Amino acid sequence: MDEELRSLTERLRQESGGVAPYERLASTGDLDELAEVLTAPGHPLWARELAAFRLGLAGDRRAFESLVLFLNHRDPPRCASAAYALARLDDPRTARAAAALATNELRVAYALHPVRLLADLRAPESVPALITTLERRLRPHDPYRRVALACVQGLGELGDPRARPVLNDALAHPALAEAAVQALGRIPRQR
Repeated sequence: MDEELRSLTERLRQESGGVAPYERLASTGDLDELAEVLTAPGHPLWARELAAFRLGLAGDRRAFESLVLFLNHRDPPRCASAAYALARLDDPRTARAAAALATNELRVAYALHPVRLLADLRAPESVPALITTLERRLRPHDPYRRVALACVQGLGELGDPRARPVLNDALAHPALAEAAVQALGRIPRQR
């Protein structure tokens, strides 16, 4: 069991109180049963998250909408688990959804995990969304430095020359300068 799954399992076991329904959802191999948890009324949040996560890891696209909702949740561990599952779901809608969440100024406080997911996905939407998000974070007194730093790091991982101007602008921000230097170093020189 990898670390993300272990973390999710322990957190949701505690949320559920370790009840039998938790054990059933955690151990079932029936994807239809998991999908039913996402659509039937009356299931607690922990059950929906566990079902969506397990479906996502199984590559079952019925989890997509629920995972996107969890990616935009106010609770960072739920966002992290959703990003992990979405990265493995292999759904072509994932990059567009992550880009929409990362660039939504009304939800920027929750953009850290969508930004990281975009870097992991390496999709056509990734670089433009990270550039847009970082440009907005370079305003004076912006309180979302962790989001800005994740953008800088993601752009470095992607190594796309289109990021060079915004990364040069990030050099002027002490909290981002070191990461921007590293990111710029990963972008191939144009001839």
